[in-house]
Amino acid sequence: MVCIAAFIILALVGIVVAFLSIFKREIGKKYLAVFKKAWHCVFKKVRLQKCDTNFKDDVKNTVLKHVILKHPKLVKPLSITIEIISVVIVLVTVWSIVIAIKSLLALWVFGTCNVSKPSECSLTSIECSIDAEEPHNIFEQIGQNIGEWGQIFGGIPDRLKSWGKEDFSSLENLPVLNDNASYEDLMKRKNVAFDIMDPGCVVCRSSYKNQLSSGFFDKYVTYIVVYPIEKPDGGYKFKNSLIASKYIIATQIYATKDEKGLESPRLFYISKLINKLFTGEDEKGKNFQERDLNNEWGEEDVIKNFSSWLKEFGATEADIKEIERLISSKEVETALKKNKEIVDEKIHAKSIPTLIYDNRKYSGLYKS
Repeated sequence: MVCIAAFIILALVGIVVAFLSIFKREIGKKYLAVFKKAWHCVFKKVRLQKCDTNFKDDVKNTVLKHVILKHPKLVKPLSITIEIISVVIVLVTVWSIVIAIKSLLALWVFGTCNVSKPSECSLTSIECSIDAEEPHNIFEQIGQNIGEWGQIFGGIPDRLKSWGKEDFSSLENLPVLNDNASYEDLMKRKNVAFDIMDPGCVVCRSSYKNQLSSGFFDKYVTYIVVYPIEKPDGGYKFKNSLIASKYIIATQIYATKDEKGLESPRLFYISKLINKLFTGEDEKGKNFQERDLNNEWGEEDVIKNFSSWLKEFGATEADIKEIERLISSKEVETALKKNKEIVDEKIHAKSIPTLIYDNRKYSGLYKS
């Protein structure tokens, strides 16, 4: 272990030595000779051969030579201490390498280097993370770490897979986010996208605005999958996510019950709702989502304001009454459950928004 620990330390020290050797070449030569010995030792260990004992002794003698003359009794305990420190250095290095590999794999598979708490990954795109429950003891922590490896390897096929409309076949008549084209024009488009969002997620709003300004909705028929983010300890990440999601899904169910078919203006009620929520401003000049939905409004306020917006979009009193009735229906609960199953168990999303287009899955903020 002393040989391997010395190699690790020498590898790190090499950065400083390389700089110093620019001015004093003899320092570099001496360091290189010692480093070669260390590398030779590690190479033998990899091949399960014994390390050269003279190198191990060289390392120990270098450290102990100042102690052996003045305090000979300390030589043995110091020698043991060196061995212990060497083991610790090697273990910490191996652990760091394993964590680095795990983080890079998770970043490639899920778009975040922290599987259980995506928001803590500084390398991740801006997102509203779906966090796992915090472990309460060391055993739960170990179990969570093992489970994360399982999720990473289980998610590799998703990363390589080609995503399409068939992956959402269990979600009936998904609403579209496009409101600037007729139904006939939309159906002629070959490019399809799926936008998984939480009405309360502030990053979803920024992502939507980027999509809007970049002409994303002119290129793709974009279907919305509503997913209110739950907190690990219960409740929801954003104050009114659940009631807003229920209202949107109730509107979706009502639109598909239209006797005139999907060509009806009802198809675009949801896209207009989302657009108003994400881009509109209240009488104080504040965005509806940022100030009102996530802070000022209660559940009744959400229903009242969403209904007034639908009326503004052309919905009748009978339309609004039926949508409000559906909010607390079993149909809405079932639809929410299906959305959650798709996002959690099929897409394995770790953050919202998650966007699928060009047969690929993308996590976090859409950048125009």
